Amino acid sequence: ASVVCVAAAVAGEMLQDLKVGHILGGTPWKMQVGDLIGVVVAGLLLFFPLYVLHFSNIKQGGTGFGDKALAAPQAGLMATLSQGIVGGEMAWPLVIVGIVMGFALILVKVKSPMLFAVGMYLPLETTFAIFVGGVIRAIVDKMVAKRGYNDAQKARVENAGVLAASGLIAGEALMGLVVAAVVFFRDKAFYSLAEWIPGWHAPGILALLFALAIAAYLIVVPLGKAGAADEPAPPTAVM
Repeated sequence: ASVVCVAAAVAGEMLQDLKVGHILGGTPWKMQVGDLIGVVVAGLLLFFPLYVLHFSNIKQGGTGFGDKALAAPQAGLMATLSQGIVGGEMAWPLVIVGIVMGFALILVKVKSPMLFAVGMYLPLETTFAIFVGGVIRAIVDKMVAKRGYNDAQKARVENAGVLAASGLIAGEALMGLVVAAVVFFRDKAFYSLAEWIPGWHAPGILALLFALAIAAYLIVVPLGKAGAADEPAPPTAVM
């Protein structure tokens, strides 16, 4: 099950890379070669970051991967499925319910059945970000309609939004490793923000301000890339 899971994840990642390459005018076979090299190199280099994440959580009193502070719902799902298949203890009623719900979502023509399914097993603090992203997209679409953009301008706005959001996803993943490294080595070389900044008592307010700034960025930047009405339409980001 783990092999199938990783293979599917790598295939999905390659499709995303090819989509971005299509937008930017890249060469598909060169991108595939780069992806294959990246998979091998990443497999060799990811051991240390995973080690840091796992033992940083243990230092904080957790249990490592699978703990509430270091949740791994996708890995837990695949582990449950593999244990059920190998051990013959598959929860077939739940599987059948999921199949029936999948057919129901198709019949009622839900626009994003994948998001519906993801929301069923990911924690609320994770799926709420998807909701916020949907609200931001709705605001952008409303402003695009209000400004009367043509199809080419709409495509440029959409492409800019997709690329900006993709950059934030990659940046968040890298910062997660940085934060984990700070926690892992804190007793040797680092200190907490509370010790760096006097009067540090409201981290939630600062996080809210950053979230509002990111939301404004995801609205203003794509709209600023609309361009002139007579410019040709770029390749669409949604394939």
